[in-house]
Amino acid sequence: MEQLTALLLGAGTVVVLLTLIGLGWRNRVRRQQHIGRLPPVPGVLSPAMMQTAGQYVVTTTAGDWLDRIAVQSLGVKSNATLSIHAQGVLLQRTGATDVFIPVADLTGVRTESGMAGKFVEKDGLVVMRWMLTGTGVDTAFRTRLAAETTPLQQALTGLLPDESSTNKEKQ
Repeated sequence: MEQLTALLLGAGTVVVLLTLIGLGWRNRVRRQQHIGRLPPVPGVLSPAMMQTAGQYVVTTTAGDWLDRIAVQSLGVKSNATLSIHAQGVLLQRTGATDVFIPVADLTGVRTESGMAGKFVEKDGLVVMRWMLTGTGVDTAFRTRLAAETTPLQQALTGLLPDESSTNKEKQ
């Protein structure tokens, strides 16, 4: 009888915790409804200047590495391929909507050691700051090979209108 009670108590605790997590995520989505739709991927993209495989880590509110964006599956970690085109940056995500960052919306590039849900070695994440329908956001990407991190950051920085606007400081 004691085992049954313990089992029921444990199962009840798990159900309560999962319910609270679901309510929290739903409320986060509701609070972030002001964030509009993702920019559409252009029908015709120029040839990729650079392409690398890795992991889409997360998109957060600009400057707040813990405020995960929940709308449009931007808070979902997934394997991805990042390609840089003259029109912008394309993140083709496995199991989630692709993310396209137009060049005009890209405002900064830096490296970090962590963002919501993912922490790696020093400067292991490439973070792109951009404007998503008037809201500043940071999108993190981790290359599969560490040797690709610096070339990726340099290529992304080359897309910025003025390289002095690159944000290399931790915020």
